Amino acid sequence: MGMTITEKIISAHSGLQEIRAGQFVYADVDICLGNDITAPIAIEQFERLGIDKVFNPDGVVLVPDHFTPNKDIKSAQNAKLLREFAQKHRIKNYFEVGRVGIEHALLPEKGIVVPGDLVIGADSHTCTYGAMGIFSTGVGSTDLAACYATGKVWLKVPETIKFVFNGKMNKWVSGKDLILYVIGEIGVDGAGYKAMEFSGPVITDLPMDDRLAMCNMAIEAGAKNGIIEPDDCTEKYIKDRAQREYKFYSSDPDCEYHNIHEYDVSTLSPQVALPNLPENTRPVEDLSDIKIDQVVIGSCTNGRISDLRIAAKILKNKKIDPSVRLIVIPATQGVYLEALKEGLIEVFINAECVVSTPTCGPCLGGHMGILAEGERALSTTNRNFAGRMGHPKSEIYLCNPAVAAASAITGKITHPELLECSDLVTAGH
Repeated sequence: MGMTITEKIISAHSGLQEIRAGQFVYADVDICLGNDITAPIAIEQFERLGIDKVFNPDGVVLVPDHFTPNKDIKSAQNAKLLREFAQKHRIKNYFEVGRVGIEHALLPEKGIVVPGDLVIGADSHTCTYGAMGIFSTGVGSTDLAACYATGKVWLKVPETIKFVFNGKMNKWVSGKDLILYVIGEIGVDGAGYKAMEFSGPVITDLPMDDRLAMCNMAIEAGAKNGIIEPDDCTEKYIKDRAQREYKFYSSDPDCEYHNIHEYDVSTLSPQVALPNLPENTRPVEDLSDIKIDQVVIGSCTNGRISDLRIAAKILKNKKIDPSVRLIVIPATQGVYLEALKEGLIEVFINAECVVSTPTCGPCLGGHMGILAEGERALSTTNRNFAGRMGHPKSEIYLCNPAVAAASAITGKITHPELLECSDLVTAGH
């Protein structure tokens, strides 16, 4: 019996010729990641062990991205703790404000994570890197502390569910819509502690940014990891970025899957997830009467350059609705700079958007866009739990960047295609 790509990567990092789903292993870790919320706990636990040095300074990554630039004294203290730990242990992959980006966009962009890696991070959306043929998963801060000391992680090999996408995607439909649709079909616990392996001709044609968005939200279906077999798209993305050698793995033809789901995307519309779960998905055209107060375009899900290009294409020479706040957050400094060079930032400012330095900020209700009671946000982020972005009586709707930009112009949830033949596009309201 063959192995899945997930099983092969874990096997290679466990010193075992063969492993099976359900087996417990102690695996070597290539990269372990912490941020300004989770790493301070790990650092305190590590120092309590009395160990003098981390397992590998080049294998530890610290990204203070959630509450930075520091929003208050507590966040400043946390950032200081990361900074001092990085200096003490000579950790090169520490990213200070000015160099920082949203962690799950930054690590692929910098080539810190590469195909074939086993990566853990004290952040649930560490599963993002599976888009590059990596086994990556979120862990707790104590697991991160143990990895600082040993370079290893203890885990149970997950079963794999295969998702096959066929057909041709319609205009304005993206990887974000594919994963929202899947979560809507199987539920937020439909892939509990399983690997979600995305495949099929639609995935083969999907750009890396869309693949990253899909794997980013595997955790929203309860998955241990999301993963896509590396191919020519992967090679093109990583070849000039990789800081280390990499290896492409693929699933064997005779591997065993827990089950297989197949979809024809030819009739799929942009999807919107209603409060208060990502599984509450509906086609955008069913939600045209829902007014919004705030729109966020950014995050580790949809803050990459292709996302900003799509939003700017819709917003160019237009104004957002006077009753709406639109916050645009480039995911990294590199994305910010590219958007500046391409004139996208000018488009956003002329449309009366707010453009922020890279930060997770509003996604987790941290800063840069907290919602008041009764307010409603449309966001390209990945979670819409009650109170996620502010007041517990606020509401969050999830969507792709095209829907977000179009809706900011009209002041209500809007399919982008409606703007293409509407006089509203020049009126700005």
